[in-house]
Amino acid sequence: MDHGPSGRTEKRLPIILVVRIGHCEHAGGVGEEKTYTDNISPHGARLFSKQVWRPGDTVQVTPLSDESVCGKVVYCQKMPDGICSIGVQFQVRPVEWSVWQRFGGLVR
Repeated sequence: MDHGPSGRTEKRLPIILVVRIGHCEHAGGVGEEKTYTDNISPHGARLFSKQVWRPGDTVQVTPLSDESVCGKVVYCQKMPDGICSIGVQFQVRPVEWSVWQRFGGLVR
């Protein structure tokens, strides 16, 4: 388990997946952005975005081959290249990323 300064108690896999993100309130493609993850777990992910998100914002994450899920933005850090790194926590249900099957459920 990762109990680092972030407060995270769950390991994340450093996997890059293409996803679409947008505000949960505007689900259905309005204002969506195609981007990618930096790491993933069943209860959260680190994503990159061209826009600034505020902690507490709700974001819809849609992997290309999985169902959409809404989560809460925990942090947003602007990086030197202008892209933002955002941490998202999935609260309603764990995400069953299809890529977990490739790793045989190593992280649960």
